[in-house]
Amino acid sequence: MDRNAFSKLSYGVYIVASGSKERQNAFIATTVMQVTAEPAKLIVACNKNNFTMPLIRESKVFAASVLKQNYKPTTMGTFGFQSGKDFNKFEQGNEFIFGENTQTPIVLEDCLAWFECRLVDEMDVGTHILFVGEVLDARIIAEDEQPLTYSYYHEVKKGVAAKNAPSFVSNNIEYSLKIIGVMKYICTVCGYVYDPQVGDPDNGIAPETAFEALPADWGCPLCGVGKEQFEEE
Repeated sequence: MDRNAFSKLSYGVYIVASGSKERQNAFIATTVMQVTAEPAKLIVACNKNNFTMPLIRESKVFAASVLKQNYKPTTMGTFGFQSGKDFNKFEQGNEFIFGENTQTPIVLEDCLAWFECRLVDEMDVGTHILFVGEVLDARIIAEDEQPLTYSYYHEVKKGVAAKNAPSFVSNNIEYSLKIIGVMKYICTVCGYVYDPQVGDPDNGIAPETAFEALPADWGCPLCGVGKEQFEEE
């Protein structure tokens, strides 16, 4: 099987949250889609090992927020590469509200729209559970922003899938190195590769900038962690 074929599937990138005011969590999801119009329903894929999965089952509510293209690396780092089992993601300064209909947390940070849903069905499909939610409310919060797609995240940001994502494969970092070409330093948190020949122009780092010459406050463009989280090949 040519696993590269899966990279041709089209995805968005979302933050799915669930829980209550007492306990909540959220994660980065690529499988969120509308499946019916009347009543409007969304389907979300959640890994069985994800800390959010039992919260959705227990509370029977969830929210899906559409991540914007120019997100901050710390937003992706918090919701995509950190576990809610280790710390509370909603105590990291990210903007959010509680839904008026469900009291589920709704992430606003770096998002352009959100959907508040009531769980109506689920399906076990192997590594993941598909949750079906009826949309109770939806809002646009950043009219002029572009939504982040997985293609942009993968091809432009050089990001790789988190281990609980449906698109994750165990050799995803090796795959990312293959498509990028020459590589020098790898982020051990998210798999981003810093190539001195390319630099990090979006953050003011010119091509041909050695890793050792990066500013002390430079962080991973993908997840926001510091230089100490990078390893040489």
